[in-house]
Amino acid sequence: MSSADALPASAARANAAAPQGWRLWKTGVAAAALWAGVGAVTLAWPNVEVGFTSWGYTREFGVAALALAVLLLLAAVSGAAHLRPVRALHRAGPWLLALAVAVGAWEIATAKLALLPSPFFAPPQSLIEVYVSDYKRLVDSLVNSLWLLANGFLLGAAAGFLTGVAIGWSRGLGYWVHPVLRFLGPVPSTALLPMAFFFFPSSWSAAVFLIALATWFPVTVLTWSGVAGVNRAYYDVARTMGANEWFLVLRVAIPAALPQVFVGLFMGLGASFSVLVAAEMMGVKSGLGWYLSWAQGWASYANMYGALIVMALVFSGLITLLFLGRDRLLAWQKGVVKW
Repeated sequence: MSSADALPASAARANAAAPQGWRLWKTGVAAAALWAGVGAVTLAWPNVEVGFTSWGYTREFGVAALALAVLLLLAAVSGAAHLRPVRALHRAGPWLLALAVAVGAWEIATAKLALLPSPFFAPPQSLIEVYVSDYKRLVDSLVNSLWLLANGFLLGAAAGFLTGVAIGWSRGLGYWVHPVLRFLGPVPSTALLPMAFFFFPSSWSAAVFLIALATWFPVTVLTWSGVAGVNRAYYDVARTMGANEWFLVLRVAIPAALPQVFVGLFMGLGASFSVLVAAEMMGVKSGLGWYLSWAQGWASYANMYGALIVMALVFSGLITLLFLGRDRLLAWQKGVVKW
């Protein structure tokens, strides 16, 4: 292609990118303005006193909102759009707008006007106080929850994967396992909490079993479906090249079924979260579920909200890590398998 042809093409790309850059700039500036408004309202509008005291960390929350506004403004007007953090801020622009509106409304309805009853509804700055004053208990609860979740999820995922591969490959074994799946699968693992706490030597081991059971069922069913649904032509081609049964299972059936396996892992991880929190709230004397029960018992609702936010961020992060592992492990199937 000649240079004369290349110039119009580059100009067209520049013209197409200009509206998008303008929209990103407007979104960033609007988000910065809203967060600046949140900071100004927090600092300039006096709090309504509750119980002869005012909400702590109000000044720190207002300063943090103003600092975020400055950061967003710099990201919007800078020419460093090629940097990954700046691109991430641009992509999150609409969410930052919505979050600023929600946080501003939350601040006004609680700390400024006291429209929502205290202590059931605390303002945003109360979360800062929770994380500053009670971070040791929160971190300890988080570590205990992650350790319990890791034991239960890994055991359930391994058992579910092996069971699914076995019954997907062997019809004889599937004859015996399918009724067990139909019997135990629909029963919520949380319904078995009293029995598990009775039969197991400790509440921790009972919680591990229930988390593993909640993970085992979806991983088993999806792995079984993936192995049973492999195209038979793959096996025929491998057999003509001298492949034995172990090769067919390990090198044909399992790789072809991995997209289904990851769907089962996603479902199992989501189910394990609910069982984890329920087990910690009912019997395990540690973890984020226990922290929620403890905070509710002492009417420390700000601590409850802080723990819920930590829980949401951590569990969402685990799901994201599983997605990243799936994308890396199944990179060779992109374009062939849709996910």
